Amino acid sequence: MKVAYRTSIGKQRNDNEDYVDVYTNLAGQHLAIIADGIGGHQGGDVASAMAVSHLGHEFEQTTLTTSAAARTWITGEITAENQSIIDKSNQFADLNGMGTTLVAALYFTEEVVIANIGDSRAYLLRDRQFRQLTEDHSLVNELVKRGEITKQAAQHHPQKNVIIRSLGISTDARFDLKTYPLVTGDQLLLCTDGLTNMVSDEDIQAILLSERTTAEKCDRLIEMANAAGGLDNITVLIIANHDGEVG
Repeated sequence: MKVAYRTSIGKQRNDNEDYVDVYTNLAGQHLAIIADGIGGHQGGDVASAMAVSHLGHEFEQTTLTTSAAARTWITGEITAENQSIIDKSNQFADLNGMGTTLVAALYFTEEVVIANIGDSRAYLLRDRQFRQLTEDHSLVNELVKRGEITKQAAQHHPQKNVIIRSLGISTDARFDLKTYPLVTGDQLLLCTDGLTNMVSDEDIQAILLSERTTAEKCDRLIEMANAAGGLDNITVLIIANHDGEVG
């Protein structure tokens, strides 16, 4: 199992409100997290840093080794962190209204637990087949699901960045939680919309299928998003379930 991640401010933003890290618990299990802050000058960077660092710190104190235990643990922690962000937002006027997306992977040898809220995504590449594991909690995705617009139209919709669920905005933080099997050769990709709004799924898949190392794949995806305009912060994290892979 190899993991690498990169984050970039992009070409248009003054600050990077994305936050990413990987943590290991007392039993040697791993948690990878990406968060994309919401609120701009109202503390989006604070919310994303809180979500990642707090969950990571708490995970490091655990001894959980199964997906069932991981699901129970992360359900409680995300609920608690949502309230912490709300409390911090209410405490400081300059942070009022802050929030963050979150996508997290608790990964074991044969399973991964994915939690997400907002429009940061998790993908899986297996046997050359690339698919999105998470569902965007966004306005345009709701329109697509209701058949009001096509997926193609959603790519260029003027409200494509409007999300309808996030941490820190409501006491009812409804996140998705799913467990997937893992096999040797799988690659998991976690990313913010700064990547997926700039680089197509087909191009992302091509990079994951390339002979680059895990770290080089992250670098190349960041380069491609910036070359396409870099309109937002860009964060990518790749977990490669490859025996003997270099880097």
